[in-house]
Amino acid sequence: MRIAAVDDDPLQLELFTAALDAAGHQCHGFSTGTELLRVLRRETFDLLIVDWELPDSSGPEIVAWVREHLGPELPILFVTHRQEERDIVAGLACGADDFMGKPVRIAELNARVAALLRRAWPAPPVEALDCGRYRFHPDTRTVEMDGRPVELKTREYELALFLFQNLGRLLSREHLREAVWGHNADVVSRSLDTHISRLRTQLQLRPDHGYVISSVYGVGYRLEAVPAQEGAEANHG
Repeated sequence: MRIAAVDDDPLQLELFTAALDAAGHQCHGFSTGTELLRVLRRETFDLLIVDWELPDSSGPEIVAWVREHLGPELPILFVTHRQEERDIVAGLACGADDFMGKPVRIAELNARVAALLRRAWPAPPVEALDCGRYRFHPDTRTVEMDGRPVELKTREYELALFLFQNLGRLLSREHLREAVWGHNADVVSRSLDTHISRLRTQLQLRPDHGYVISSVYGVGYRLEAVPAQEGAEANHG
């Protein structure tokens, strides 16, 4: 999963990065609230870890901005030296999902992160995934459309599956790149665009088939389900 952590202590950020990367996530560290909010305007993440006291803002201010602009879905974990009951209540009341104190215990951090991710983004089933006329087979890494196999390259299949697993969710270009190609992969931007274009063609993603991929300028892509009536009207139009 893709995680953003903000803390003005570089050693704390190193701890987060090492622990979460070891657990199989990709952790992106930020030292100021301003830097994090700037990135959140064009990037997407699966979870945020927020310190309470920052040099340019406060954790509650960041949480309030996220809830106002990004909605309630993104899980947020406060990690702070503040551990009194009134602070925990205030942190949860402003929109955070969980709260843990410093010094950070790695096992507890991983457990809390895993629990938040599990609730927000349930693990996809290992068996076949049915999405309307599309059926994904994770065991063979193949996809069928109307019962007939569709020939997709490995990265195309992984990208298609990730989009369908996150149906309706806006995903930034970097989020998609990391999910499909890996955290350290050197992938040029137009490669992602090419893969998206091929998926539109190979899977015939259009309104009359029930799904469309929308491009959000400056951010990324969103796979959306189209209601049957709208799809029929678009087809007749």
